[in-house]
Amino acid sequence: MNNGNLITSKEIIEKTGISRATLNNYIKMGILPKPIVRRPGPEQKGVKQIGYFPASVLERILKVKLLKQQGNSMDDIAGMFQEAESEEISEEAEPEEISEEVKSELIVEKRLPGDPRSPAHRRVSDSDLQVTISDINSPAFLVNHNFEIEWINQPAEELIFNRNIRTIVDVESRNIFRLLLNEELRRDVRNWKEVVLLHLTVLQNRINANNLNSIYDGVTDDEVKILADLYEQKSSAAGENIYNLPVSLIKSDGNRSSFWVHSMSFREGTFFVYVPTDSVNTALLDMLSQRGRVINDLLKNKLPSLVSLCVLIADLQNSVKISAELLPAQYFELINELWQSVRPTFEKYNGIYGKHAGDGMLYYFLDKPESKYLRNAVNCALEIREVMKELSSKWRLRKGWNNELFLNTGINEGQEFFGTIQSANNIEFTALGDTINIAGRLSDFAQNGQIWTTKNLISRLSQEERNMIRFGVHHENRNGKIFIRDSFSRISDIMKKDNPHFSHLSAIAGLPITEIKEKVDQSTGIQDFGSN
Repeated sequence: MNNGNLITSKEIIEKTGISRATLNNYIKMGILPKPIVRRPGPEQKGVKQIGYFPASVLERILKVKLLKQQGNSMDDIAGMFQEAESEEISEEAEPEEISEEVKSELIVEKRLPGDPRSPAHRRVSDSDLQVTISDINSPAFLVNHNFEIEWINQPAEELIFNRNIRTIVDVESRNIFRLLLNEELRRDVRNWKEVVLLHLTVLQNRINANNLNSIYDGVTDDEVKILADLYEQKSSAAGENIYNLPVSLIKSDGNRSSFWVHSMSFREGTFFVYVPTDSVNTALLDMLSQRGRVINDLLKNKLPSLVSLCVLIADLQNSVKISAELLPAQYFELINELWQSVRPTFEKYNGIYGKHAGDGMLYYFLDKPESKYLRNAVNCALEIREVMKELSSKWRLRKGWNNELFLNTGINEGQEFFGTIQSANNIEFTALGDTINIAGRLSDFAQNGQIWTTKNLISRLSQEERNMIRFGVHHENRNGKIFIRDSFSRISDIMKKDNPHFSHLSAIAGLPITEIKEKVDQSTGIQDFGSN
């Protein structure tokens, strides 16, 4: 028996905070379906039978809560759900042959949630998403875990912050508390402290009394005192409904707007939507109840930000030659196995996939609090080289060939604009600037699985981090080449100008670079990861 897509009444109560009596009432009113009674799983000991519900009931309960907050009676809410189900049944019973003209009219009607004739305007639906975040006509914004705004709509800019946020390219200047404590905003919103308190309450899991003085760069002593006083008050607003809090915005001219602030937390941050208390937009409630689609839509529209990052580019050596020696099906099998082998390592070190042409790979490591993003990129490259050795041995044994599989790697750091680009079927992260171009050139320069990086990156590592790796450059002397540890060299001093690849690398010929050889175990000395 597979209960993977089902949920028990106990789990519903724990996840939503409603009582068992309320749950039974929702079933009685037709808002929720009757449970499917089955034998319990092994985790429910001592119970002969247990009721299971579809997991979608969690979305329905969220819709009920939002509709209640907007002043709807339970009878009205039940009627909305019943009407939704009757219309869905009616749609299923329609004849199969529908003219293209009628189909077009139906699609247009479903996409106009503000139209009173639209089903999305007058009922709650469990159908596909009817609106997107761009259709939200009340204040809404996404705050990341550094408290920086990564997406915002125009109503939020005008009504809450009284300034254009989307033109601010420095992500640190989009810190939610820096913006809310701005003197101009304090003059525009009479009850600005209530607004700050609301956001402190929702975001309290990432805030404590000891880090208020570092909540953003440049926070003043007066601002820290304000935040500390409000932080002490936040518990009075917290509780079961922390993610559905009431607030009124009172402007300097006396104009008042009242909202229920609905928020939802994701791995990427927290999404705030100010839902007006005097109107019902069930299409919006439908959207807010579908977490996966909301965050996907937000990621498509994230504001590009100027961030510090590290770029790792790795290309498969001799990919053209290997492709010629394998049947097409085998070559695709090899490339797919390559990706499957290295992906866990990139995930382990919080790498973000970026689009890269050819058979290689590009990953970003972003500078975040306590992220150690530079060290993560270096360790990731070293571990991937070990993974490639295992994959290479496997394919040499399988094919009986002498080919070695190498990923030639270039790593670079810098500050660039980072954002998303929507392709036909997915969202791709990308950064623009020389940081990426240089990493690509270093990857081209590398041979036989080498890992090359810049002097700038090594210099930005702490002394402890530098002691954890062996890096340097081979220099020539009378006896041949000798490896000089902790040294750097220009490409023009390593590569002869008559080398056919020199022209391709001439743009960075004067850049000081170094080769990362292996990790160093501080207790036993060198931990050989195989220098090449």
